[in-house]
Amino acid sequence: MHSAARSRTPAPRPITIAHRGASGYLPEHSLPAKALAHGMGAEFLEQDVVATRDNHCVVLHDIHLDRVSDVSDLFPGRGREDGRYYARDFTLAELKSLTLTERVGEDGAPVFPGRYPGGATPLAIPTLAEELEFIAGLNLSTGRQAGIYPEIKKPAWHQGEGVDLSVLVIETLAHGGWAATPDQVWLQCFDLNENIRLRNELKAPYKLVQLIADDSWGESSTVYADLLAPGGLTQLKGIVHGIGPWLPQLYELAPDGTVMATPLIEEAHALGLQVHPYTLRADALPEGFASLQSVANWLVSLDCDGIFTDFPDQTVAAFDALGLAPARS
Repeated sequence: MHSAARSRTPAPRPITIAHRGASGYLPEHSLPAKALAHGMGAEFLEQDVVATRDNHCVVLHDIHLDRVSDVSDLFPGRGREDGRYYARDFTLAELKSLTLTERVGEDGAPVFPGRYPGGATPLAIPTLAEELEFIAGLNLSTGRQAGIYPEIKKPAWHQGEGVDLSVLVIETLAHGGWAATPDQVWLQCFDLNENIRLRNELKAPYKLVQLIADDSWGESSTVYADLLAPGGLTQLKGIVHGIGPWLPQLYELAPDGTVMATPLIEEAHALGLQVHPYTLRADALPEGFASLQSVANWLVSLDCDGIFTDFPDQTVAAFDALGLAPARS
């Protein structure tokens, strides 16, 4: 028995997706955060993409600037009526004058107080083209191939602002040479209508992912409760290659605190869809879990295909500890 156990081929590990880079250690979406994530062994690096006033794609998690930069200091009075500062209202040259900071909340306090505190070294907002070139360069210089995982942020909102963000992203990816290696690209969006358009109208050659939010967040016109209902994922068949659910959508807690998996992963796999939930954070563990390792163990037990994480090194180490084979793509 012991000999057979030793000779058994380990299961492939889920892919580690660096959520906004190694954002647990450096300001999100800065190029240093991407370089660190690459060096930590993440298989894919995420890029959230929004458009500037002069129609450049930049890498930012939000359509807003005020929670992750010094925009209100450099451009006072440039906010909209809601008090927020929008990337779409600034040219690329103006955005390049800003410095990225750790994310703050509405009260101005850091969302994650134990993370990088900032300092004298300025960190700039990268364009998507710059980041793609940067990652390709890292792949060349290290010999280690990391893929990319762009998200088209609020495409309907951007269209209302007069720009087709999906077209800009697809053109930028092609110009950067990534259309030649489509297996190294996952393209994600919260908007189901846009994923349908990416597949049928724009003929995007990449693996598409339908992100699943909570309906209360107002991410898009998509009704996520319908996707999460029994049989709801069938509407994705033939459109996307995977889903990106919020991590708490994968389980419920029993009264005694036991983690009980929902059928979401099983239903997705039955349709041939991969599952890449978000977001694993060592400093903000999901309820019901005592450690990052325990989350990793649980995801592997469910045959989850990937995980977005702010801490790529700890996530890779957790999968290493389980003796898993190299990650599938």
